[in-house]
Amino acid sequence: MAKAKAQAKSKPSKSKSVSKADLIKGVADGKGASKAAVKAVLDGMLGKISGHLDKGAKVQLTGFGTFEVRDRKARTGVRPGTTEKIKIPAGKYPAFKAGKGLKDKAKR
Repeated sequence: MAKAKAQAKSKPSKSKSVSKADLIKGVADGKGASKAAVKAVLDGMLGKISGHLDKGAKVQLTGFGTFEVRDRKARTGVRPGTTEKIKIPAGKYPAFKAGKGLKDKAKR
């Protein structure tokens, strides 16, 4: 019974989302590296990207895309259920724009 559950977990799910653990396992298996080493590299890369975005810099990965922080204007919204108008303040949000290489792969 336990073996059947373990095999069921290793099969790719029908959903189209891939978790961080799935990425780590795929890279580790493909490159012959340990999962711990791949996880350390991925965590370091994500940390550096976040750090640069926090400073207001763009992070451009040629062929993949660009991470950046964009400004959102202040606007008026409606509170659900009461239809009361509320002011939503301006803010910043992280954004990603796919590069040509990624767009071409997604079209296939």
